[in-house]
Amino acid sequence: MFFKRLILLFVLFFSATLISCKENKKNIKQTEVAFTKEGELTILKVSDSTKVTLDIEIADTDFDIETGLMYRNNMANNQGMLFVFEDEQERFFYMKNTKIPLDLIFISASKSIVSFQKNAKPFDESSLPSNAPAKFVLEVNAGLVNTWGLSIGDRINF
Repeated sequence: MFFKRLILLFVLFFSATLISCKENKKNIKQTEVAFTKEGELTILKVSDSTKVTLDIEIADTDFDIETGLMYRNNMANNQGMLFVFEDEQERFFYMKNTKIPLDLIFISASKSIVSFQKNAKPFDESSLPSNAPAKFVLEVNAGLVNTWGLSIGDRINF
C-alpha cells in the first residue's frame, strides 16, 4: 500500500512538473516611446558662427535622466535629448537598453561644449565619462558631431 502511494505521488509530481514547464506562447509587445518636443536648442560653432538647431526633449527629473533614450527605435537627425542636472560635475553615461547609436555632447554650466563621446554603441554598458565637469548632456544620433564639425568650446542656447 505504501509503495503504491509513493508511486502515485511520484506520478502526480512528475505530471505537475511537465504541465508547469509548458511552453509560454504569449507575445509581449513593448510600447514604442515617441519623441515629444519640449524645446529648441541651438549649437553655435565658434569657428565660423554656423548654427545647428534641434528640437529637444528635456530630461530633468530622476526618472527621465535614468531612462533617457532607452527603448527608442529611432530619432530624427534634427532631434536630441538634453539632460539637465542640478550641479556641474564629471558625468558617466552608458547605453543600457538603448537601441540607437548616439553621440554624447557634454556641456558646462556656462553652456560651452567640454567633451564628446562619439558613436556610443547600442546596449553597451561600458562607462562613457565626460572627462570634464558638465551640467548638461546632449544626446544626438551617432555621427552628427563629425557631420556638424563640432569642437570643444562651441556653445549652446536653449
